[in-house]
Amino acid sequence: MIEATQFLDAARRQGIDFFTGVPCSFLTPLMNAAISDARTCYVGATSEGEAVAIAAGAWLAGRETAVMFQNSGLGNAVNPITSLNHPFEIPSLMVVTWRGEPGLKDEPQHEMMGQITQSLLDLVGARRLDFPGQADEVEPCLAEATRLMGETGQPVALVQPKGAVASSGPLQDLPVKAGPRAEILDFGVDVPSARRIDTVETLASRLPEGAAIIATTGHTGRELFTLGDDPRNLYCVGSMGGASAIGLGAALNCEREIVVLDGDGAALMKLGNMATIGAQGPGNLTHVILDNGCHLSTGGQATVSPNVDFAGVAAACGYRFAARVCGIDAMKEAVEAALATPGPRLLHVKVSTDSVEGLGRPTVAPRDVARRFRAYLAGPSA
Repeated sequence: MIEATQFLDAARRQGIDFFTGVPCSFLTPLMNAAISDARTCYVGATSEGEAVAIAAGAWLAGRETAVMFQNSGLGNAVNPITSLNHPFEIPSLMVVTWRGEPGLKDEPQHEMMGQITQSLLDLVGARRLDFPGQADEVEPCLAEATRLMGETGQPVALVQPKGAVASSGPLQDLPVKAGPRAEILDFGVDVPSARRIDTVETLASRLPEGAAIIATTGHTGRELFTLGDDPRNLYCVGSMGGASAIGLGAALNCEREIVVLDGDGAALMKLGNMATIGAQGPGNLTHVILDNGCHLSTGGQATVSPNVDFAGVAAACGYRFAARVCGIDAMKEAVEAALATPGPRLLHVKVSTDSVEGLGRPTVAPRDVARRFRAYLAGPSA
């Protein structure tokens, strides 16, 4: 058994000081210590997949990261691990608890995952190390994890069994960020919607110098690339629903304006991301949901977005600016108004279903996109 402070101190010596995750009773001592320690940053997520994406955004902004969650949540994390961390080669330390460990009594819902945790981690390409059981094992374990992450560019997992970390005192002073909720604004909602590519072009041309853009998977990223490849662009070729969480992780760890281009289907897939964004309150984050009411890149299947007031959701989640937008002229006005207000900001933009003929795909390898984006975020902001 080890003390939580021993683990955190060793992690910091390896440069790991950004933590995110979803609680598990096995994690309580370690997670509460990370939350309480002023020398680390901890962001609580609404899902394990969101936590993986937040950590990816923080890494892109120059931090070394750790993600903590229960093994039952590994299923939620498989998509971003395989379609974000793997192709972009974004490393993160993962502490995954071992609920349902064979031979130990646990709740029935943990039985299957307890049997397959290690093999599932192997399948998704995460290297595994034994969780340190004694104080003198902590430093070598985290040093080896750091070496493997640097060598492979992939996550490294420590499977934490029950009782591996000693109990500590109750959690003190849990930070809660709250601010004035946005008044919902309307810009041109009765005019015809424009093509998404034209809307994106209008937005991109009005961003301040030094802003960075994170585009969701599908046609949105492809259209941004077609408008002109740029080191300030991150094209999410996978991890659907994760763009806003990536944007949050980046915004919390750099001074640049971060703009997320989301889709209605992607935003609905990870709607909990908006609650985390509102709670964390990054003033440099603009979240743009480009809503065409369908999954256009897969054949036009309808989403349920006509029933969803994204601006209302954003305001309820604590965004500081929220607006409904339709049309190019309205987009110009809305962008100016949004950027004049500290974030987080939400623009719910209605766009048409008109497709772009001969739409290209990013020709830069995801690994290279990630590393030039990381270098861009690290550079001077203006």
